[in-house]
Amino acid sequence: MPIYEYRRPDGTTFEVLQKFSDDALTEDPETGVPVRRVLSAPAIHFKGSGFYTNDYGTQKGNRELERAAEAGADAHDDKMRKQRDERAKAAKADAAKPPRPPKNP
Repeated sequence: MPIYEYRRPDGTTFEVLQKFSDDALTEDPETGVPVRRVLSAPAIHFKGSGFYTNDYGTQKGNRELERAAEAGADAHDDKMRKQRDERAKAAKADAAKPPRPPKNP
């Protein structure tokens, strides 16, 4: 069961252990003063190999990411260079062929 925090109008707070299905308190059970539930960020941190590396990256992890990015960029550049060379070779071969005679109907 979660612990909920409530604030009194004078700024003091108190905590109450309640079920999820319980309604929020509208007044302090001890004094009868009106209260409001206080929402705050949960104190939970997800760490480990199953979570995003950029959330809790280390220097080693950052170096590995940089290397992977560089390797990917190099591989892409090599692929583009190879395609450009193949197109140039094909264009040269087409230019060296004699022109085709026109077809007669």
